[in-house]
Amino acid sequence: MRFETLAIHAGQGPDPAYGAVMPPIYQVSTFAFEGVGRPGKYDYTRSGNPTRRALEDCLAALEGGSRGFVFATGMAAEATVLGLLSSGDHILVHDDLYGGTYRLLTTVIARQGISVEFINMRDIERLQKAIRPQTRLIWTETPTNPMMNLLDLEAIAAVARKAGVWTICDNTFLSPYFQRPLDLGIDIVLHSTTKYINGHSDVVGGALIVKDPDLEERLALLQNALGTAEAPFDCFLVLRGLKTLALRMDCHHENALAIARYLESHPKVERVMHPWLESHPQHELALRQMRGAGGTFSFRVKGGQQGAFALLGAVKLFTLAESLGGVESLIEHPWTMTHVSMPEEARAAAGITEDLIRISVGLEHVDDLIADLAQALDYVSC
Repeated sequence: MRFETLAIHAGQGPDPAYGAVMPPIYQVSTFAFEGVGRPGKYDYTRSGNPTRRALEDCLAALEGGSRGFVFATGMAAEATVLGLLSSGDHILVHDDLYGGTYRLLTTVIARQGISVEFINMRDIERLQKAIRPQTRLIWTETPTNPMMNLLDLEAIAAVARKAGVWTICDNTFLSPYFQRPLDLGIDIVLHSTTKYINGHSDVVGGALIVKDPDLEERLALLQNALGTAEAPFDCFLVLRGLKTLALRMDCHHENALAIARYLESHPKVERVMHPWLESHPQHELALRQMRGAGGTFSFRVKGGQQGAFALLGAVKLFTLAESLGGVESLIEHPWTMTHVSMPEEARAAAGITEDLIRISVGLEHVDDLIADLAQALDYVSC
């Protein structure tokens, strides 16, 4: 089945109890045993729930995996997958990534005796040299948040396979509609389902998808033991959002690309970071690895932080808020918002500067969005 069909039907046949066409919300904590020593398919919602399984199976189908796992938040998904590691292990992480992931790795995981090393994974030779006998996991994010750098997933996966190291890719920015890391050799796909997969800014969640039986077994144990799984009602909301993912992603991509082209030609904009623009240094990789670029990208305004704040304070249709991937357009300042948990020197090293703005382009009419940015840019002095 094609993507659009899978999004509506995968894991979501008529409910066996009464034939409900849409997966019902099994808002229960426990399930009756069939007899002494004979549990049914489900016994306790922390361990498994029909609503949750429908979402997990749908995500697995969309990513080309064999098993999906969903969690209370994106960070719960990250914390769970990091449970694969033990004290003394070594993890390699791309040096330009979401601030919340950086915080988890440096303030929690590193304190558990796991060595965390940040490197530029666009340099494959550097990655090869950084692998140690203790390396267990390579952590990637592409496009990166907020710099929109791309990582060559196929090349990274090949290096990792040769060394016997697991790989993970945060695929939140593109969703499986525009990029399928498992097809490129990555072992684990990560999502904040809060973003494009749900798409309506009304629920938080996370997901992991794999196709290796050993990883399936390990993650199933961790999800149950840690109690990080997503609640049934939240799963229902994400399932509902998934059904329109293909339509939404096409519109996000078209709107964002039109806005990126407008901003690239504006005299008060210093640089636009959008992989579908010919000016992006990794544009050819984008065309090879992705089917589209989604709705989130970043740009630098002239006038430094003062110029950025002037624009952020003048927008009327864009909402100043963190997060991304909803039907409404959002705008934010990574230096003081999504990436403020990173030390200043780490932000600067990653290229996150005070003139940088990240936007999540929604589904409004693109002419209205461009008009809003145009009037806001009038307030920028440079």
